[in-house]
Amino acid sequence: MPVMPGAEAFARDGGPTGVLLCHGFTGSPQSLRPWAEYLADAGLTVSLPRLPGHGTTWQEMARTRWEDWFAEVNRAFDELQSHCDEIFLMGLSMGACLALRLAELRGDAVRGLVLVNPSLTADSRLLFLVVPVVKFVVPAVKGIASDIKKPGAIEAGYDRTPVKAVASLPGLWRTTTQHLADLTQPVLVYHSTTDHVVGPASVQLLTRALPPSQVEVRELADSYHVATLDNDAPAIFAGSLEFVRIHSRVGRASTGETSRESMGGE
Repeated sequence: MPVMPGAEAFARDGGPTGVLLCHGFTGSPQSLRPWAEYLADAGLTVSLPRLPGHGTTWQEMARTRWEDWFAEVNRAFDELQSHCDEIFLMGLSMGACLALRLAELRGDAVRGLVLVNPSLTADSRLLFLVVPVVKFVVPAVKGIASDIKKPGAIEAGYDRTPVKAVASLPGLWRTTTQHLADLTQPVLVYHSTTDHVVGPASVQLLTRALPPSQVEVRELADSYHVATLDNDAPAIFAGSLEFVRIHSRVGRASTGETSRESMGGE
C-alpha cells in the first residue's frame, strides 16, 4: 500500500539516549517529523514509526486495531533498546496513550515521558455507546486531522475516520488508565487550552492518577490539537529536550553540545 508523501517512518542514530515518538490516531509520522528531527539534530537517537493502517488509506486503517498499533511501538522500543543506554517516550494524542501503556509495561527501562494533548478517555460517552452498533452500517465518519491554528499548516492525516478503528479505542484507554498507578517515571504534559479533538477530561484523569511531584502540565495558549505542527511547537521541542537533559542517567554527553546551543535561543 503506497504511503502518503511525508508520512514515512523516520529514524536516526545518535547518542546513547534514545527517544521513541508515537503519532496520533488517523495521523502519521509527518505530524511529529519536525519534533523528531529537532531531537535528532541535538544528538539523540530517534525512532518515529508509522503505525499500521496509518499514512495510507482509511480503508486500510479500518482493518487495524489498537493492539496492532501498540505492537508496532513495542517493536520499535525493542529496536531502540538494542543500541541505546536509556529511552524516553514522547507522543501526541492517541500516541501519548500508547506511550503511557508502554511505560507501564516497561517500567525502569523508560526514563520519562513527554505527552502532547494525550487522549485517555472519551469526551462523548454517547458516541462510544453507539459505535459498536453503527460500525456495521457506517464505515467511516468525518475526519479529525489538521486541527491546527497556525495558518497554512496541514497534517497528513485522513479526511475520513474508520468507525471500526474508533471502536477499538476504548480498549486502549481502559487498559492504560487502569494501570496509571504503576507509572514511576516523570511525566511532562503539554495541553492546548483550545482543542477541538480531545477535551480536558484526559489531562484531568492523568493528573488525578499521578502525584503532583511526578507530572507537570504546561498550557499551550496558541495551538490547537496538533500542537507539534502549530504555533507552540518550538516551546514543545525545546522543553522536551530540556526534560531529557534533566532526567537523563547518561548525563549531558547524551544530549551533546548541539542540544545546549539549540536551547539557547528559546
